[in-house]
Amino acid sequence: MVQISENGWRLVWNSPILADVAAPLARPSQLARTQMTPSGYALFDTAVGRCGVAWGDRGITGVQLPQPNEAQTRTRLLQRSGGELPEMAPPPAVAHAIEGMTALLAGEKIPLEDIALDMSQVSDFNRGVYVIARTIPPGSTLTYGDIAKQLGGVELSRDVGQALGQNPFPIVVPCHRVLAAGGKPGGFSANGGVQTKLKMLEIEGAYVNHTPSLFD
Repeated sequence: MVQISENGWRLVWNSPILADVAAPLARPSQLARTQMTPSGYALFDTAVGRCGVAWGDRGITGVQLPQPNEAQTRTRLLQRSGGELPEMAPPPAVAHAIEGMTALLAGEKIPLEDIALDMSQVSDFNRGVYVIARTIPPGSTLTYGDIAKQLGGVELSRDVGQALGQNPFPIVVPCHRVLAAGGKPGGFSANGGVQTKLKMLEIEGAYVNHTPSLFD
């Protein structure tokens, strides 16, 4: 079972299955604790295109991978973050997050576990999936089944895949590092689908069992 503490974004776990996993994520760095009000969003350039990030007083509320154009990226980010927000210069904690995401997508093995995420609108199960996914270091992968086993059983693999498809925080919650059985790519809900996933994994130097088809 997952609970949200009074500050809205620190995770408190009472499940023995996830206690060891969640412990290092329950104590964000002092920089990540910096208050993020007022709510807003910003777009930023990366090696995979122009991304977006939205935030509020509890942490980051959404991250958006590039859409076909900037207008669509902005629209999708605002839809994901719950409505209209002003575009503005990011506060220090968000600037720290942008710097980390940009460096990661440029090939640096940057840990992003200290970035505060507002998971108040995320279901308990999905939150459990995201906490485990955040422990996967750059260049490494897990399978849907690996995460499902930590949450109770391999029969939850499909639910894990659905949770990752709903991930509001790509890059920070590295859903691209979660593969199908046998190390195959599996699905990816971002624009570009599996090809975007493979590109991000290639940047990180991760191995994927993938043979390009005539349609790739």
